[in-house]
Amino acid sequence: MGSTPDSYGVLDHVPHAVRVTVFHAAGCHLCERALAQVRALRDELGFALDEVAIDGDPELEARYRAWLPVVEIDGAQTFTYHVHEDAFRRRLAAAQSARSDPTL
Repeated sequence: MGSTPDSYGVLDHVPHAVRVTVFHAAGCHLCERALAQVRALRDELGFALDEVAIDGDPELEARYRAWLPVVEIDGAQTFTYHVHEDAFRRRLAAAQSARSDPTL
């Protein structure tokens, strides 16, 4: 089902790991590129990754179809259409810092 994420994060068992979610669809070449980038970054930087296929889920289709791929970091929409790796690294570092410093 489209609404059930496929989790591939090596840190899924760590409760304080930053969670990145990629919403994608079949046949979307931008989605394929974004998924490859985010998977490579996950292998390098370490974060929990959820890959959510929106295909066949009317709610997800309505919410995300026009913007695919959509990348969220800890629930905040961070990228649409393209993943900019330098910006991704900065946003991930900021999310990691926020999790390690509860006063932020």
